[in-house]
Amino acid sequence: MNVLILGSGGRECTLAWKISKSPLLNQLFIAPGNAGTREYGINVSMKETDFEAISKFCDEKKIEMIVVGPEQPLADGIQDFFANHSSLSHIAIIGPSQQGAKLESSKEFGKEFMKRHHIPTAAYQSFEKANFNEALEFLKTMKPPYVIKADGLAAGKGVVIPETFEEAEKALKEMLLDDTFGKAGNKVVIEEFLDGVEVSVFILTDGKDYVLLPEAKDYKRIGEGNTGLNTGGMGSISPVSYADKDFMNKVVQQVIEPTLIGLQKEKIDFCGFLFFGLIKINNQPYMIEYNVRLGDPETESVLPRIENDLLELFIAAKNQKLHQHQVIISDKAATTIVMVSGGYPECFEKGFVITGITQEDDSMVFHASTSINEKDEIISAGGRVLAVTSLANTPQEALEKCYTKAKKISFNNAHYRKDIGFDIL
Repeated sequence: MNVLILGSGGRECTLAWKISKSPLLNQLFIAPGNAGTREYGINVSMKETDFEAISKFCDEKKIEMIVVGPEQPLADGIQDFFANHSSLSHIAIIGPSQQGAKLESSKEFGKEFMKRHHIPTAAYQSFEKANFNEALEFLKTMKPPYVIKADGLAAGKGVVIPETFEEAEKALKEMLLDDTFGKAGNKVVIEEFLDGVEVSVFILTDGKDYVLLPEAKDYKRIGEGNTGLNTGGMGSISPVSYADKDFMNKVVQQVIEPTLIGLQKEKIDFCGFLFFGLIKINNQPYMIEYNVRLGDPETESVLPRIENDLLELFIAAKNQKLHQHQVIISDKAATTIVMVSGGYPECFEKGFVITGITQEDDSMVFHASTSINEKDEIISAGGRVLAVTSLANTPQEALEKCYTKAKKISFNNAHYRKDIGFDIL
């Protein structure tokens, strides 16, 4: 089978690493890919949102499956684009329809879906620019801290949690009136703050049946102790100790199954990954938000623990035969630390040569934002540069391996958190 992965980050590098191991694979292409993905397949200079170019490439290279990594192509309707063209409809898309992608691309739609299908979540209201004063009045009815979310896609950075009313008013003004997040902030969702511990749960579904993947916890803040600005993710850990059997049974019964029933009732076409951002309060799961693809950097901790052939699972999803499969999860723990450019998530420089990258079976480096210079050297190309992942018998041992490996990797102004897992270990 010829497979095309869309995307260029750590998630896509990890998907390429995992899919490349499949005996069912003939050729693997990654568009646009990065310096790391070229180890597992052929990089293609093509935007993941250029559907015309993608369709032409698929025809030329006899692509049979497209695995969509990031959210934007899904929000733009890539699944519908291929399904509605007779010459392309045979190509399997691992990712939902545009309507299914709205679970992530519109925070308001996601919250309303939860409400319609009785999925436990925080109280909320949504507001547009014209309702700015009403939004302020709603804020006054709530207790701090506040949760304010841009309705649209904002690269994982569209959520602020102000501690005071003055900070909340400023954040609301920046989103609605000052267009800090562009179109994504034309509407905002204000939520009740839920105080608990977070966990990311993932499934692969064909729209009817599903397989449960390993859970993970990610760390969004730039600074130690979960301080500072939100980022796309500074690290992750799997398994999560407090996501025990009793809690996960509740997640299945109260969140996952009602979601799938809701998708079927609303006739929403969904074949791909579904991410449940959850918070545990008094041993009860509450939904924070949906993602319609794998999280990043959770992917880097989740996929190494899956012992199945991932491509075989994708084929089963395409053929609606997931009910015939079980996911085999390693007993080992996986941890990931993300090496970022100094100054990230604000101003940072890129183009620095990276040295010291090596790969071992139980300690890997997944490229998140890298490229190649004219001397064929690997260079930094963005904010989150590398994800260092290790497997070991315990999370503590895995983290020790990660940090040992990270110390051997060098690029100018490299930074990483040294406390991943601090709150659960």
